[in-house]
Amino acid sequence: MGSIVVLTGPVGAGKTTVARELVKSAAAPTAFIEGDVFWSFIARAPAGRPRQRSFQTIMRAMFRSAAAFAADDFEAILDFTMPPAFLERAAARVESTRVHLVILRPSEPVCAARAAARSEGVILDYGPYRDLYALFDGAERHVIRNDAISPTAAAAAIREGLAAGTFRIG
Repeated sequence: MGSIVVLTGPVGAGKTTVARELVKSAAAPTAFIEGDVFWSFIARAPAGRPRQRSFQTIMRAMFRSAAAFAADDFEAILDFTMPPAFLERAAARVESTRVHLVILRPSEPVCAARAAARSEGVILDYGPYRDLYALFDGAERHVIRNDAISPTAAAAAIREGLAAGTFRIG
């Protein structure tokens, strides 16, 4: 049985960059699930459907995809802004699978600067993301503060934590 490594955090935390470093350092067969791609799977949402409902659908779909890879002996690295409360419920549904939660949590000004400097999906006004940023308070044993460390160093710290069981849910 493989495992699921959920790499989450607020918008601009550096999830995708760190996830790519995790893939490079993987020893086991690995699947990289870049969650933002799942938005493109919704070709046409039902009229009047709140965006929050589509967000929940996408999170369930990507987690189930990760679980399918893990069931086939892959380390599935899932990269998405996924609130920790959702992950605890999702992990309970795959009891036989090791699920690890890693929260990248740089300071809000660092997240805002990174979001504004992206090559794609630039976010110049971080204001609407402040409430989402707050969802990642707490759960300290799962947090990597990556304000001033390189993505390679963050990935190395994550690998150490995975080996020690630090990030495991349940």
